[in-house]
Amino acid sequence: MSDSTIWLLGGLLGLIAEVVIPGVFLLWLGLAALGTGLAARAGLASFHGQVAVFVLLAPVSVAIGLWLRRRRTPVLNTSGSGLTGRAATVLTFEGGEGRVRLGDSDWAARLPAGGTAAPGARVRVVGVAGTVLLVAAEPVQG
Repeated sequence: MSDSTIWLLGGLLGLIAEVVIPGVFLLWLGLAALGTGLAARAGLASFHGQVAVFVLLAPVSVAIGLWLRRRRTPVLNTSGSGLTGRAATVLTFEGGEGRVRLGDSDWAARLPAGGTAAPGARVRVVGVAGTVLLVAAEPVQG
């Protein structure tokens, strides 16, 4: 069995292991092994040269994988991701702080400086600060 075939099989095994074993590390090493196998097939005959190619391709492929992961990762489960933009009903408010009902839960809420809201009024969640909803009065539609 030639060196290039061994590298290519090793790369394919890395890709298959990535599917079977959770994580995303073996994918990049498998791709580095495939690249080394292609370099060996293209004429890189020296075993030391093949190892050097793999040693260069492995960290480059892992770095590319990390870069792609960082670039594509959406921000999920942030404090306001599911609450911002939703409508709530005012329960009580005094001096810009009070409570609102959102869904089936009561939440501490804060209005912008100088804002007021009567019980039963509709407000819109504009942000979240810890466990306090930042709300703004909804415009009256008529």
